[in-house]
Amino acid sequence: MFPRIVSVYHVREYVLHLTFANGEQADLDMETRVVGRGGVFEPLEDVSYFAQVAVDPEVHTLVWPNGLDLDPDVLYSEATGTPLPILQTIP
Repeated sequence: MFPRIVSVYHVREYVLHLTFANGEQADLDMETRVVGRGGVFEPLEDVSYFAQVAVDPEVHTLVWPNGLDLDPDVLYSEATGTPLPILQTIP
C-alpha cells in the first residue's frame, strides 16, 4: 500500500496538485482520465465542477460531490512514477 493523499488543490484545467502522507508532492494532469469517458466522469468535464475535488477523510483519496472516488494507489503510482506491485494469483 502506497502513501495516502493528505491534500489536494486545483492548479488549472484538469491538473491537480497532490500531497501525500510521506511528504511527496506532484502535479497530476487528469484530462485523459476524465474527458470523454461519460458516466460518472461526465460532470467532471466541467472544469468548475472538477475543481470541487476534495480528499476523503476516511480513505484519503480524491473524491467529488457526485461520489466519484479514485484508487489512491493508482494515483500515487501515476503522480510519482512508482510502479504498482504485480499481483500474483495463487493456483
